[in-house]
Amino acid sequence: MSKKKRLVMRTAILLLLLSAIGYTLYANFFTSKELVGEGDQAPDFVLKDLEGNEVRLSDYKGKGVFLNFWGTWCEPCEREMPYMENQYKVFKDQGVEILAVNIQETNVAVERFKNKHQLTFPIPMDRTDQVRQAYGVVPLPTTILIDENGEIVKKDSGQLTEAKIKEYMEMIKPK
Repeated sequence: MSKKKRLVMRTAILLLLLSAIGYTLYANFFTSKELVGEGDQAPDFVLKDLEGNEVRLSDYKGKGVFLNFWGTWCEPCEREMPYMENQYKVFKDQGVEILAVNIQETNVAVERFKNKHQLTFPIPMDRTDQVRQAYGVVPLPTTILIDENGEIVKKDSGQLTEAKIKEYMEMIKPK
């Protein structure tokens, strides 16, 4: 093969690679991956908690729902859990519920975590990862605020402060 043909072939391959990289960057950074967002109806789900009871989101219609996705191995999740528990004690009698959806972990690990932090709110177990995927949750922790009508008010990824949790619970407290 002549030098000219090799140069043309290498240039074509380089252009193809650059287009693939460009498309990948565009798809990852400039297109929305959100399956649900503010103003959407929250997708209903049914999960089992640590005791084997069914937890159905639609059963909480009429209440504000602080839907938190987390894992025991996630340090920011662990740091915000005591804040969530503190605010749950304040807001549960005001019509706000916390559903702390654990992602694909064993009952033993979650039970140990729950006892360590003395958590009293429901912990549904997303064993198949379907609920996390339905909500388009990528980083943990992610919190989705749902109002009393089942509408998504806000989605927040990352660790929350106690002040932010209180603010969010005030936002979804039924009027």
